[in-house]
Amino acid sequence: MSGHSKFANIKHKKEKNDAKRGKIFTVIGREIAVAVKEGGPDPNNNSKLRDVVAKAKANNMPNDTIERGIKKAAGNVDAVNYVAATYEGYGPNGTAIIVEALTDNKNRTASNVRNAFTKGHGNVGTTGCVSYMFDQKGQIIIDKEEYETDADEFMMMALDAGAEDFMEEDDSYEIQTSPDDFSQVREALESENVPMAQAEVTMIPQNYVELTSEEDLKNFNRIIDLLDEDDDVQAVYHNVDL
Repeated sequence: MSGHSKFANIKHKKEKNDAKRGKIFTVIGREIAVAVKEGGPDPNNNSKLRDVVAKAKANNMPNDTIERGIKKAAGNVDAVNYVAATYEGYGPNGTAIIVEALTDNKNRTASNVRNAFTKGHGNVGTTGCVSYMFDQKGQIIIDKEEYETDADEFMMMALDAGAEDFMEEDDSYEIQTSPDDFSQVREALESENVPMAQAEVTMIPQNYVELTSEEDLKNFNRIIDLLDEDDDVQAVYHNVDL
């Protein structure tokens, strides 16, 4: 894993999200609503909500927007009827793509996801067809420009907090955890005032694939862009080296 910087991708995503801020806020708003329904509106007693709030802050979501979302969800718990759906499929040249959605209409979402794959010359597969190529991990990325520290000391702090792995890149640090230990590691870093560019449980590919054909890259980007535009889609994971 070391030597493969994710931070360029993170920054690219953030730049896109700055232009489409409404999309990322919609995504996080749904996650807040589901977390509140499952565990209540108090982040101190709801670790899932704490994690969503941390994700919201990493995406520059204003505190009052976060609080409004929690209050709205708490006052309208019965109206929250989102269900989780996961789709797996293949992009150009056999690349692997996983799509996670929260939807109030699974038929609509399935149709939209299938349409996105088709337009990019890919296809939706069966459950499990590509997820075996990924590992579910907690992933925390820190921008070196935002946090000056001694790398060895920082690594020890992360490992002592329960991290599985620590990687240093030219522009960032990446910390990986098991999904179960993610919250405690994130909270330990938060208590030390470590600013996080990304903090979430994600799917990390075991190997990356490079698309050398311009046509393949164009089709792959078409799939990703169409999925990004769909409000039901919460996250898209893939194994393409961008």
